[in-house]
Order: sequence, then C-alpha cells, then structure tokens
Amino acid sequence: MRKIVILHSEVAQDAAEDELDCLRQAKTIAETVTALGDAPILLPFVLDLSATMAKLEMIKPDVVFNLVETVAARGAMAYFAPALLDVLRIPYTGSRTESMFLTSGKPLTKKILAANGIPTPDWITADGAHCSSGRPCAYLIKPCWEDASVGLDEEAFLPAADAETVRNALQLRQKKLGLECFAEAYIDGREFNIALLAAGGVIALPPAEILFLNYPPDKLKMLDYRAKWVEDSFEYENTVRNLKLKPRDAALADRLRETALACWRLFGLRGYARIDFRVDSHGRPWVLEINANPCLSPDAGFAAALEHAGIPYSEAIDNILNDALNR
Repeated sequence: MRKIVILHSEVAQDAAEDELDCLRQAKTIAETVTALGDAPILLPFVLDLSATMAKLEMIKPDVVFNLVETVAARGAMAYFAPALLDVLRIPYTGSRTESMFLTSGKPLTKKILAANGIPTPDWITADGAHCSSGRPCAYLIKPCWEDASVGLDEEAFLPAADAETVRNALQLRQKKLGLECFAEAYIDGREFNIALLAAGGVIALPPAEILFLNYPPDKLKMLDYRAKWVEDSFEYENTVRNLKLKPRDAALADRLRETALACWRLFGLRGYARIDFRVDSHGRPWVLEINANPCLSPDAGFAAALEHAGIPYSEAIDNILNDALNR
C-alpha cells in the first residue's frame, strides 16, 4: 500500500468556483487512490513553506499527487509546490519545476513556442515587449499567470487596435484586475484542446472541440470565465464539448495531436497535460496555452477525453502515479 499525499491549493470556504474546483479534484483523486488500494492523505499547500515542509517530512509519503494550481490564490506561485518537493526529494506527479514555471507564464510560453516554430498568436505585453506583425488587429487581454479563464470576459476584448492603443488598454485592465496582463491577437475560428497522458510513453487523447451554440453574430465566441464556471449563464449553457469529430476533420485532428506532442517534448512535460488551440479559417492550428496541471475533475475535459478513448479514469490516475514513481 502506497502512502500518497494529495497536495492541493489552500482554498477559502468563500472562494470562487474556479478555486473550489481544486478541492473537488482532490476529493475525487483521494477516492480513486483508495479504490486502487492506496492510502491518500489530503494536504493543503500553504504559503508558510516551513509549515508545509514540516508536514510532508512528518508524513513521509511515497509519492505526492500535485494538484496545486495557486499559492495564496495566485497562479504565479504555483511552481512553488514542485520546487519544494524537489528540495525534499519526494516523487510527485505532473511536470517538474522548470516546466511548470515556463508554462505558467503565458508570454514566456509564447516566446518559446514562437522561437521553436510552433504557431502561437501574436502578443503584446504591458512593458512594450511584443511579437506582432505591426498591423492593427483584434486582441484579447489576459492575465499572464492565471488559469481557468480568470479575468477573461467580454471587457477583455479589444477591437482592431495598434500597439500603442493595446498597451494603454493593458495598463487600465491591469489596474482593474490587480493582475499582470498581456494582449493576445484574437483568432476568429474554432477552438480545440488535446489532453496528453503518460502511459509508458506519452499518448495524445482524442481532440475535443468547444462548440459555441446559439451565439448571436455579434457575440464573441470564446471560452471565458462564465462559460466555465457560472452555471446559470448563457455562456455556460451554450458552450459544449464535442469529442466526435467528423471524418473531414481527420487531417486537422492529426495536426493537433502532432503539435500537442511537440509541445510536450519542447517543454519537458510529464505525467499529464492539456494543450489549447484556436484553428483559423484556413485550418491552421495556433497554440493558445499549455496547461501542465490541467483539471482532473470527473466532469472536466480531461476525464471526458479519457472516457472517449476507452481509458478508465482509475487507470489514468494509476498511470500518472506510476510515471512519478518510475522517474
């Protein structure tokens, strides 16, 4: 019987839905680990690193299932968890510290993607750094470090604008959100994601397309915060996941898988991950984001992709744990 610490974000009782979901993940993983015949111990990762280290040293786990998405409610510090586990020399699931850091900071991720020939939309940062054609285009203003579509709503959309206008808008948005932001060129097209799983080697699970149903022509089609977390909203009710692609999309599906696997190799990802895409009107995929610690809730996209691939959820969790232990 393996002793498994399920390390999760410290979440306040009155936290927003995206943060509470981390606790739901932890509970599901604990139940799954128990069914596998192992002993789970849930442990919040607190900003008092000495306290967290002391508890881990006392427990002496065989492996840690790392579900830490935020530290002190900030995604910018999520890599503290693997860094601390590296110091303690405790095996843990998912990607290593360097990979977590590189993929958590979205402008840095995009810089690495572009430098290695993997298409990613143009971007502009608040400090003036940019990778842009220079032609005015529409942008989405996003937090640099946060996941779960935090800070993403229709106010984040900036119609065709030049670089100076974008930087001014960035400054205003940062003040409103209290978060460092960047602007990413908006790709008006289809949205997909590919889940990746270590199972001996790495396998790409079936592509999932996000469908925007009943959206009026003037409404922006994007997977924003309301679409993910606000259950009584129009966006939540009319944004659905489709894993049954049509035969005419077979070549696109192959290209998405190939690009996702290239991202896995480039960033040295481990255990499991998810790559998010937009596909333009010419059928070209653009990488939006690399999530090295994607949601494992039973109703989330990763679990849906597993089911569609015929992989039991418990088998996937066991694969993730074994990947950590076999490193």
